[in-house]
Order: sequence, then C-alpha cells, then structure tokens
Amino acid sequence: MKPGRNDRKHKILIAGAELDELQRHTWMMAESFGLDGRIARYRGKRPIGLYRWDLDCLVDVMKSALADPKAYPSHASPGYLALQALYERVKQEYDEAYK
Repeated sequence: MKPGRNDRKHKILIAGAELDELQRHTWMMAESFGLDGRIARYRGKRPIGLYRWDLDCLVDVMKSALADPKAYPSHASPGYLALQALYERVKQEYDEAYK
C-alpha cells in the first residue's frame, strides 16, 4: 500500500526486549503489506516509520499475542512485560493521532 500525501508517518523506536518479543510474532503479520519483513529486518538503531495501517496491525498482533496463554503462560514473565509495555506505547500513539 502506498501512502497518500495526507498519510502521517509515525516514528517509533523499538529496541531491546520489546523488539525481541515483537519479532517473535512477525508470523502473525503475514497479510500486512510487508510489515512482517520490515519488523524482521529492523535492528532498533533508529526509529522505524509506521503509517496508520502499520500501527493498526501492530496493535492487533500484540493484543492477540498477549491474550495467548500458550505464548505467555505467566503474565509476570519478562517477555510478556516487554510486549505489554510496547503495546501500551503503540496504542497510546495510535489513540493520540486517530481517536
């Protein structure tokens, strides 16, 4: 999908444990117009530019992953907490821009 001239690009830095946990779930982004590949190649050195549809996809994927008891049997695990923190940051960015 190509962005239009009115589409806004959001710059978000994802690094460390947050990036590791997000990359574990890239397989859930198969229908996301290349977002899965971008996240898989992303190294967390600079902020990644994401459009509205990218944020939508990330929010949905993280929400689904956090609700999966097979992926995170304990809500106190470091991986769960890292993904939860990233989910809250991305959701807040989305809500501030589009709600």
